[in-house]
Amino acid sequence: MAQARIGILLYPGTQLSAVLGLTGLFGIAARSARQGEGLRVLHLRAEGAAAPQPVFDSDPQQAQEARCDVLILPPSLEPPIGAETAAPLAGWLRECHAGGTVLASVCAGAFLLAETGLLDGRAVTTHWTYAQVLQDRFPRVRVDSDRLIIDGGDIVSAGGLMSWTDLGLKLVDRFLGPVAMTETARMLLVDLPGREQRYYSGFVPRLSHGDAAILKAQHFLQAQEGRATRLSVLAGQAGLEERTFLRRFQKATGLTTTDYAQRLRVAKAQELLQFGQQPVERIAWEVGYSDPGAFRKVFLRIVGLPPGEYRQRFHA
Repeated sequence: MAQARIGILLYPGTQLSAVLGLTGLFGIAARSARQGEGLRVLHLRAEGAAAPQPVFDSDPQQAQEARCDVLILPPSLEPPIGAETAAPLAGWLRECHAGGTVLASVCAGAFLLAETGLLDGRAVTTHWTYAQVLQDRFPRVRVDSDRLIIDGGDIVSAGGLMSWTDLGLKLVDRFLGPVAMTETARMLLVDLPGREQRYYSGFVPRLSHGDAAILKAQHFLQAQEGRATRLSVLAGQAGLEERTFLRRFQKATGLTTTDYAQRLRVAKAQELLQFGQQPVERIAWEVGYSDPGAFRKVFLRIVGLPPGEYRQRFHA
């Protein structure tokens, strides 16, 4: 492919700094590419029910073409786009996808992508603070906010507000190769793709499920920072029989009581690693683990990094 066409959709609420940042990233990448290759960037503005129209072309001397190789749905600093506003765009995006265009979203752009119906049964990521809202609004979508990028080939999603850099580099790798991607990342002084969103996110328990009995147990667990996990105690806090409690707890929170408590403990450990000087063994004890080895395994499973490496990256 001599010149890949990358469209960036300017839908209502689009974060323009991400649009301009992506445009600059692709421009740098084009200068790093081998002779005869390149990236052409178009900005497509969406207004009303009409199909989005080009308002910027990085190579206006070239003949206009109907199809983009990739369409990027940038992040938004406003609340996620509503279903009514998204409807005409969703139909247009489905047509583009059917014609061979790769669809890519960043952060809250996943809400517009999900409105197409193309994500049903598929995994997608978004900013971790939006994950439950996205899951509730689109129950047939598999939301995985631990991952920063999910590349499904024809559909790509990036989670964090600034993960447009990761998405941009991934697309550079796809169209121009790893050398151009590495040189672009070096020029921008950003990490190569490979991070995970769970390195940065905290545990946000689901509290709006409407089960008052389970909420009592959650408040108790929160106050105990996940240390009190005996089933009889938790069921007693909820005023439920133990088997009923286990079933309702998992339905309400999406987690078992053990996993929920572990996430509370790990969240506390993250705080101590970021802002304290205590050794990892002492922190393990502080959050309720008598075996530092067991603590390290749980921490790695939930956060994606060992405690020592997490401290090196995020210590304040």
